[in-house]
Amino acid sequence: MNRLLISLGLAGTALFMCGCESMTQQTEITAPVAAKVPHEMTLHGVTRVDNYYWLRDDSRSNPQVLAHLHRENAYTEAQLGPFKPLQQQLFKELTARMTADDSSVPYRWHRHWYSRQYRPHQEYPVLVRSSTQKGPAMVLLDVNQRAAGHEFYSLGDTSISPDESVLAFAEDTLSRRIYTVHFKDLNSGQLLPDTLTNVDGAMVWSNDGRYVFYIAKDPQTLLGDRVFRHKLGTPQTADVLVYREQDDSYYLDLGKTLDETHIVLTHENTTTSEVSLLDANAPLGTFLPVLARQEGMEYSVAKRGNELYILTNWQAQNFRLMKVDIAKAGNQALWQQVIPHDADVLLEDFLLLDDFLVLQTREMGLSHIRIYPDSDPSRGYDLPFDDPAYVVGLDANPSQHSRELRVYYSSPSTPETIYQYQLDFPGRRTLLKQDKVLGGFAADNYRTERLRITARDGTPVPVTLVYRKDKFSRNGSNPLYVYGYGAYGAVIEPEFRDDIISLLDRGVVYAIAHVRGGEMLGRRWYEAGKLLHKQNSFNDFVDVTRGLLAEKYGAPGKVVAAGRSAGGLLMGAVLNQAPELYLAVAAHVPFVDVVTTMLDESIPLTTNEYDEWGDPRQKAYFDYMLGYSPYDNVKHQDYPHLLVTSGLHDSQVQYFEPAKWVAKLRDYKTDKHLLLLHTDMAAGHGGKSGRYSSYEDTALEYAFLLGLLGY
Repeated sequence: MNRLLISLGLAGTALFMCGCESMTQQTEITAPVAAKVPHEMTLHGVTRVDNYYWLRDDSRSNPQVLAHLHRENAYTEAQLGPFKPLQQQLFKELTARMTADDSSVPYRWHRHWYSRQYRPHQEYPVLVRSSTQKGPAMVLLDVNQRAAGHEFYSLGDTSISPDESVLAFAEDTLSRRIYTVHFKDLNSGQLLPDTLTNVDGAMVWSNDGRYVFYIAKDPQTLLGDRVFRHKLGTPQTADVLVYREQDDSYYLDLGKTLDETHIVLTHENTTTSEVSLLDANAPLGTFLPVLARQEGMEYSVAKRGNELYILTNWQAQNFRLMKVDIAKAGNQALWQQVIPHDADVLLEDFLLLDDFLVLQTREMGLSHIRIYPDSDPSRGYDLPFDDPAYVVGLDANPSQHSRELRVYYSSPSTPETIYQYQLDFPGRRTLLKQDKVLGGFAADNYRTERLRITARDGTPVPVTLVYRKDKFSRNGSNPLYVYGYGAYGAVIEPEFRDDIISLLDRGVVYAIAHVRGGEMLGRRWYEAGKLLHKQNSFNDFVDVTRGLLAEKYGAPGKVVAAGRSAGGLLMGAVLNQAPELYLAVAAHVPFVDVVTTMLDESIPLTTNEYDEWGDPRQKAYFDYMLGYSPYDNVKHQDYPHLLVTSGLHDSQVQYFEPAKWVAKLRDYKTDKHLLLLHTDMAAGHGGKSGRYSSYEDTALEYAFLLGLLGY
């Protein structure tokens, strides 16, 4: 990481903490103060003055901006100096739980078995294959070699040609999610001269192996808006544009049907989707829509024989499953219902095998896998699981002819487990792998609970809790860590996280507040936390915190909270609205300047987000967003200790949002608590890229929170 190194000499003398007391002594180091340069913005008769707008530098090269970020990093490092031993100890704990030589469960595709292997002390996987499930492995790609010399490296999609002779792989070395695709001849081991630049990373082969389809990105907005056909052995300049998306609120994605007969182009925004198909055996043809997009209608497809199965919210808020002859799919009147809509059950995903239909659903917050032999809805059965909170989903199932099903399973106290079910024999399963957790972990030491906390409007909000049994007393004395997200329908799953063991083993109760805006309780739960209902997300989080304290799961004065991205927005709003509840908060890559960002179509992803947050060019949305936007609502009040993290190259939440937020908070807040900004000068939205180095970010957050709790 490129960081300004300044010897300030006072780091070791700062910050003496006792139990849950607020900090009473700080270093004498002066916090960085950003210059105020008023920038006026007027809309709907409202003039807003942004004194820190100048911190935006799209080129990431302005010396004044970079110097400010470096000063913030140096200040953060100095202020956290007393916690450095704890941070180092945490990093050792976190990495010591990892299996040094790990590998994924091999899966068979065409003639080979494919998997990823991790080798001791290496940050990245090695992609391998073998002719038999347990045969000698051939290295396809050593990602560690590709990453060498790069401060950041991310391997995007990989795709093997149908004859298994060429590997296409996408790389991002800037952390902007702009990929370059390379091709490797697996017979000679040499890279081919073909290179595709400025793409989104997804690539799909035609069945003859002569063409690859990919999505190109707009360099300014980073939207993938064009699909090209590349002929192997020719320069990218000769590639043929086969589709251009005219609506800049839509994302594009490429895939292939499980029977490998069609290339699938998906167009979707937050509320509407469309699917187009191209015969994979006729790559010079045209993508044709299954059904032209209809505002508010979402659908996805799977193909078996001449039939398309369609998962859709058409007249079904929680989705239903339909089927139709592929040649007649454009006529909705001919769609036949397979699985009806259920107001209490969300249909999340499905898998279509030759002789089985597999559904992934969510009911009362828990995910389920349901099997239908012969795709007969009257003969379905669920796979049983016992934990009070867990997540289960479809794993690698690359053949439509399979009579076996792979699923992954996890709970807050159960490491990720891969099972294989024999579909002809209900209940017969084989354990393929369970992640090893080193360092003396024993699942029986921990307890998971599911409960509901009633929000202020009477709505019960689901909460997942996990704690170490021998460190917990239901008397309101434990530290409490509350995590939340609440956007895009994303569910923060009650899954196993080996990093939180470092919290649990110190007596911290870990809670996930499944606030409105996610889909934990179905589509209605999502819609109740978006657009003009977004305040529900913030209320839910605050009310869950208060409810957990009332139920004696945590101690007042010992509550910490964290959120990331849209969860960082959640943290920002909660800090403005109920700062007294929290000792300290960690806000990672936080989306906090909501109104200004959503008014700027040049910022990546803005136009895709109107259906999530609203379009502030419309007064109703402007007024509502302005009412909760964390940056616009900073107050002259006391705030908790706050750690804000960002990545200079973040393509989803631009670095200047958290930088401006911290600058404004410094000017407004009336307390003497820590306010720290850490910008990773080499990373983007996801933080560090290696499997070991990624734990540096976690150790930083935990040292900050645990240090303030007196550990």
